[in-house]
Amino acid sequence: MLMGQTGRSLPPEFWSAPAVAAALSCCDMPTLLDEIRRAHGWAQTDLAAALGYSQSWVSKVLRGVQPLTVDQIREISHKLGIPVHLLRFGTPEGESTTKRRDFGKTIALAMLPVPARCEVDESTASTLTAITGSQRRLDAGTPARDLVRSVTGHVEMANRLYARSERSPFASGIAAAVSEAAGFAAWLHADMHDIGTARTYYRHAIDRARRAQHDLLAAYMLGSLAAFEIDAGDPVLGLALLNEAREQMGPKQHPTPRAWLASIEALAHSARRNEDEATRALLVAEQAVEEAAQSPPPWPWVFPFDQAKFAGYRALVAVRLSQPGPALAAFAESLTSAQPAPKQRAVIMLEVATAVRQGGQRRHDDAQVDEAFRLADEALGTGVTYASERVIQRARRFRREYSGPITPKVREFDRRLRATLA
Repeated sequence: MLMGQTGRSLPPEFWSAPAVAAALSCCDMPTLLDEIRRAHGWAQTDLAAALGYSQSWVSKVLRGVQPLTVDQIREISHKLGIPVHLLRFGTPEGESTTKRRDFGKTIALAMLPVPARCEVDESTASTLTAITGSQRRLDAGTPARDLVRSVTGHVEMANRLYARSERSPFASGIAAAVSEAAGFAAWLHADMHDIGTARTYYRHAIDRARRAQHDLLAAYMLGSLAAFEIDAGDPVLGLALLNEAREQMGPKQHPTPRAWLASIEALAHSARRNEDEATRALLVAEQAVEEAAQSPPPWPWVFPFDQAKFAGYRALVAVRLSQPGPALAAFAESLTSAQPAPKQRAVIMLEVATAVRQGGQRRHDDAQVDEAFRLADEALGTGVTYASERVIQRARRFRREYSGPITPKVREFDRRLRATLA
């Protein structure tokens, strides 16, 4: 066997790809082995050599006519680097002969070749959610275009499972899992600046959350779509979606979503240059943040909406209202929390650069303007590295909003922007 020709060399995202994840959850070894074979570009003879079995034996396994024992599954998993825990195996110690024999029968039954036909059960929703979680973790350091195909495939698979579960007691949980997956697909398409597709996935996420009868999840997706529309230049639609989110939650609202929605509302008003309404919304959010500190956030809010996060929104509002001093002070306060992922950090850095540029232009301070363009250039470099069209588009917007002197720093930034079009 050639060096590196094992499943251990496969990238982590391979195991969360829809077909692979489904095969793992169903113990469908024929499909799993064939997916590994195709990922490596192997023929059946190469797979047989990697496993130490004959090509005819491997062919029978792939066709589902050769059942496997527990020990054979363990041996194959070890040789190919298959995550055994995802197949729900135990260790050999402590297993009775009866249990091993019964499990061997289960494996034999699992030789049917189409994993998608496994019945939905109480574990289906949690399995789908775990796949989405794994994909989200990859997003921090992976270009969206490298993730998006597996994520949209996961949404499609989850939708098929939901369609088969509609009359089962598991339908609500699976619908919520589809909503989460679709919301993440929307986020990736937004990062790619594919506005129409992002909007479609957000709407799908809202629909599935409502079918799950999960009001908080539906409100979360509505709020996410509202923030997306505000950023895309339609604050009026954003405000309408925020009202819809509040109606979805009903009168008894937890302070965490209340603070979050009010902060997004402040962004919408600031985008319309309505300082009074933006200030009013920030006051509502601030009061809710103080209340939220007394209780843990409700799912799907995983992390508390604390003072640092609220400071980030205050900073964004100040930038949009052309208040560079308050914006920079609020940005400094917001950085007391955990450091954001690279792409999100680049977005924040462009906002900081905007505030610095505003202050420099107001004071006619060319050095401060140059510092703003240095920050923007660093953010643009991150956008290029991670192929984030969202960051690149914001960098272009930053440049369009500047009409001052063309200094060497500005000229260098322009050169870098032009390079993104190559």
